[in-house]
Amino acid sequence: MQIIDGKSLAQEIRQQIAREVEDLKKSRDITPGLAVILVGDDPASHAYVKMKAKACKEAGIYSITHEMPESISQGEIEETITMMNRNPNIDGILVQLPLPGHLDATRLLELIDPRKDVDGFHPFNVGRLVAGLEGFVPCTPLGVMKMLERYGINPKGKNACVVGASNIVGKPMAALLLNAFATVEVCHIYTQNLAEHTRRADILVVGVGKPNLITEEMVKEGAVVVDIGINRLEDGSLVGDVDYEAVAPKCSYITPVPGGVGPMTIAMLLQNTLTAAKARP
Repeated sequence: MQIIDGKSLAQEIRQQIAREVEDLKKSRDITPGLAVILVGDDPASHAYVKMKAKACKEAGIYSITHEMPESISQGEIEETITMMNRNPNIDGILVQLPLPGHLDATRLLELIDPRKDVDGFHPFNVGRLVAGLEGFVPCTPLGVMKMLERYGINPKGKNACVVGASNIVGKPMAALLLNAFATVEVCHIYTQNLAEHTRRADILVVGVGKPNLITEEMVKEGAVVVDIGINRLEDGSLVGDVDYEAVAPKCSYITPVPGGVGPMTIAMLLQNTLTAAKARP
């Protein structure tokens, strides 16, 4: 069993991005810019946005966070997005999810210029992903593919099972694996006898937000297990969606929580922002 070390890989990628950002500044006088819209007081969202801002600073990327009260209107956020779409110094725009219930997240995401959609959530980029065309890919699934690549794990011809069918993780993850010529199953809340599906998987990717959902008997001997879930227990400890201690001995490769997929998500956000900046006319 080998642990897939997302933390060290993400650090390598971030160092490479910092070098490329410096080169871009020197060669074209362009500083990549990322703008974040943060609504309300959700502690997890604030912590995550703070981590993004710190990562941007370390990479030499300009970042700005528009903090807005929970009572903000749909129209006010739309005005801010429109303003950022027109700002030539902003290459990436993201709306931190989840949003308060009175806001229409879909409408806001569709308003973002697809060329600045560094989260990869705009239907334009989703369509390009499904069609196997170049575009922005959601950061977490993209990070998973980078991890598989780094560790020499080729999905081609393998049975892959994705547990979780969200627009942010599960669906794009399945599309990326399919584009890499894996045979893909997607499981969700209505899937019957989940273990039947997971036991067939050479590559098992789990992202549902349910602590220790995947147990030892649900995993094939020698499988590659990627745990995207991150859950805080009552004692304050962080665990994934996979029962790591029990499952790890059966795996050929497994990601830990924390220190697995999480750091890669932010690294891919920086990568997407740099890509957008390089595409400036």
